[in-house]
Amino acid sequence: MNFAKLIKTTVVSASLVLLSASSSVYAQNTSVTLLNVSYDPTRELYVDFDSAFSKYWKNKTGQDVVIKQSHGGSGKQARSVIEGLDADVVTLGLAGDIDAIHNHGNLIPADWQKRLPHNSSPYTSTIILVVREGNPKGIKDWDDLAKPGISVITPNPKTSGGARWNYLAAWEYAKRKYGSEAKAKEFVQALYKNVPVLDTGARGSSVTFAQRRQGDVLIAWENEAYLLEKEFGDKVDVIYPSISILAEPPVAVVDKNVDRKGTRQVAQAYLEYLYTDEGQEIIGRNFYRPTSEKAKAKYSKQYPKLTLFTIDEAFGGWTKADKDHFADGGSFDQIYLKK
Repeated sequence: MNFAKLIKTTVVSASLVLLSASSSVYAQNTSVTLLNVSYDPTRELYVDFDSAFSKYWKNKTGQDVVIKQSHGGSGKQARSVIEGLDADVVTLGLAGDIDAIHNHGNLIPADWQKRLPHNSSPYTSTIILVVREGNPKGIKDWDDLAKPGISVITPNPKTSGGARWNYLAAWEYAKRKYGSEAKAKEFVQALYKNVPVLDTGARGSSVTFAQRRQGDVLIAWENEAYLLEKEFGDKVDVIYPSISILAEPPVAVVDKNVDRKGTRQVAQAYLEYLYTDEGQEIIGRNFYRPTSEKAKAKYSKQYPKLTLFTIDEAFGGWTKADKDHFADGGSFDQIYLKK
């Protein structure tokens, strides 16, 4: 299934198989359905992963499992869960969005990030650049994106987790290069003056850039950049900037939903399977960065060396970053309203 065909896919179902009589624990329920509410560019990853997990669960328990997917901007997806979208698990773009499900929906505990390894992030990624074939505008680093005459495609940080990583990556680059928060703000404001449209999610921005052919450069998730190169290889080039942010997309069981629906055991197993050898292999071949040492060693060769900083190092964590930059009246509102 190619990238273009998956653009409009919002729901995928794993293969159904018959219940084995050997598993009395699941004998009363011949099938179970899970809803994974995820962020925009994970469609391809979970097409692959859901198929593998359904086979694993069948072999282990004899029970059928149907896995449905919902995709969109990470912040928008979190709000949908808070407002009643019946997610069993969430696999979102940043920890702040899952924190919101606790803070505003009370659907998960405050310490949700301690329940799985690596702060409940089974894979990482980063933010890089995609340009037109041959790089006609000569874009090499973040500072080129703020130059006059450069059209930049990036999503809306109010709705997209990926957009927030993009924004903060550019901000920290400018702070380090120009020496102050004030200079960083000026730089990011100049960059956003070059943004003609703010899509609600990362996949929408990919469509705008690759299919609608708007913009000179796309700020993108690393995995999304490689999917674009795979699909539109003769039309785009991938550029690694001098520095970027370590993105850690987290996952969580939505406790109140799974307890009400009786799906906790399969939902927990679903997330834990992301950490297995097979799960990590699937993560690596879908251009995410695995967290296991074995898979990390195998797939590290496909990525150039890149200096990465963390959200905690540069911004004091997501709670502070959200308040300073993305809450109403934060830096994004201040610079974007002045465009």
